Amino acid sequence: MSLRKELLKSIWYAFTALDVEKSGKVSKSQLKVLSHNLYTVLHIPHDPVALEEHFRDDDDGPVSSQGYMPYLNKYILDKVEEGAFVKENFDELCWTLTAKKNYRADSNGNSVLSSQDAFRLWCLFNFLSEDKYPLIMVPDEVEYLVKKVLSSMSLELGLGELEELLAQEAQAAQATGGLSVWQFLELFNSGRCLRGVGQDTLSMAIHEVYQELIQDVLKQGYLWKRGQLRRNWTERWFQLQPSCLCYFGSEECKEKRGTIPLDAQCCVEARATMQAEMELKKEEAARQRQRIQELEEMQGRLQEALQLEVKARRDEEAVRLAQARLLEEEEEKLKQLMQLKEEQERYIERAQQEKQELQQEMALQSRSLQRAQLQLEEVRQNRQRADEDVEAAQRKLRQASTNVKHWNVQMNRLMHPIEPGDKRPVTSSSFSGFQPPVLARRDSSLKRLTRWGSQRNRTSSPNRSEQQKPLNGGDKTPAPASPSLEEKLDPAPEN
Repeated sequence: MSLRKELLKSIWYAFTALDVEKSGKVSKSQLKVLSHNLYTVLHIPHDPVALEEHFRDDDDGPVSSQGYMPYLNKYILDKVEEGAFVKENFDELCWTLTAKKNYRADSNGNSVLSSQDAFRLWCLFNFLSEDKYPLIMVPDEVEYLVKKVLSSMSLELGLGELEELLAQEAQAAQATGGLSVWQFLELFNSGRCLRGVGQDTLSMAIHEVYQELIQDVLKQGYLWKRGQLRRNWTERWFQLQPSCLCYFGSEECKEKRGTIPLDAQCCVEARATMQAEMELKKEEAARQRQRIQELEEMQGRLQEALQLEVKARRDEEAVRLAQARLLEEEEEKLKQLMQLKEEQERYIERAQQEKQELQQEMALQSRSLQRAQLQLEEVRQNRQRADEDVEAAQRKLRQASTNVKHWNVQMNRLMHPIEPGDKRPVTSSSFSGFQPPVLARRDSSLKRLTRWGSQRNRTSSPNRSEQQKPLNGGDKTPAPASPSLEEKLDPAPEN
């Protein structure tokens, strides 16, 4: 595969990650940042002013992938020189951009794949994927890569198991004709094909496959190397590639010490000094094996101590579980006590409320009783005043009766005057129609007296009737008035 195609696959992931709205276009400011990072990681000299001028903000809006390709080919891919940059750093840049948006690891830390393992599987997927977009891996390539990783862990899957495993992903791959890289990572991250293998073993297997397919490592291991300045022999980690032999300080390959190019002029020499030194190294290796044996024995003792510690921890865990159960029971009892306390508080609150209502009702009845007592006292006072009025009316009645009797006696005396005796009998010759007036002077005096009495009776009769009305019941008709004294004394007029 050409270098341009490898770079385009990783850049495609970075471009699609920047397409937030999934419209197939990316803003010019984001493309400017992406281009600057590509210049830096690929070690391509560039002009920052020209970069700013090319991606300045204008009215054209975001740029599609087809619109970005001419600039990418002319100013970046055409200027890339193989061996002038580290391919792994370039892939890490593109992986960082796309993983933030698309890769979802388990948030609880239970993922089988570490971030480094996911990155290496992503690189392997890009290396084996079809050369068309969107990038997919056909089932045959998936089977090959899965077998490669499992064989590095000394695991093998039967044909039926592998077909069953891939059949679970076949439904998702029907529409596109293959698996996407995120479905491929999910296949490993679920652990369905690993048979309970630990994360460290899986990381070592993925790293071995990554070195073989991506870094072209044909063989690797420790070798003895003589220094150029100090001519002593030191142990280094070597990696054999088709065109060179690289060596590092340790097998982690973090510090690269040098590269030995391999061409037609290279050869392998055997020297006596090297043989002697090799004998010394064998003796040293024997001592190392003895030391390793001692360490293994120590490790056995440590293993026994570890088992005892594990047993003690299990016993401690059992005690903790029992204590946890007791705490749960205590918490349950506490909840019950709290419920009883709440019920008691509600009962006390209801009792207090009923007590307040009863006190209010008693206060209301007390006020009603006080009003009734006041009304009773008022009725008693009214009755007392009525009794006093009745007594006063009775006294006035008795006085009026006494006065009436007195005046009746006086009037009776006045109505029967002493008449003189007849001197002679009346003869028939006397006038029949003539009757001489009797005591004309007295009559005038009597008339005045009678008139004064009638006026007195008229003025006093309303008061007397009001005083006698409660005694008579107030519902009887008044008695007819007696003829006045004037009517009794005055004779009927003559015709």
